[in-house]
Amino acid sequence: MADLLSNEEIEAQLPETWEREGDEIVRVYEFDDYLRGVNFAQMVGEIAEAQFHHPEIIIRYSGVEIRLTSHEAGGITDDDIEMAELIESEHGE
Repeated sequence: MADLLSNEEIEAQLPETWEREGDEIVRVYEFDDYLRGVNFAQMVGEIAEAQFHHPEIIIRYSGVEIRLTSHEAGGITDDDIEMAELIESEHGE
């Protein structure tokens, strides 16, 4: 099991476009149409399976919200930061 990160570690390591909300890190990705968001969510799902670290994914008409936390550790760990970085690199912004 991964160790919880301190507040300072989270602040230092959190990708710029992500925010912290309590024991989760969160980002909403905006899309021009619904199917682009659905395709993006599928890609995130494939990354999650490969990493065996599964986020909460909320698909809306023009956006996809991704929430990451390590439930077994009770908060944010390196696994969450790594997953956020992988999603960012695949999103290509």
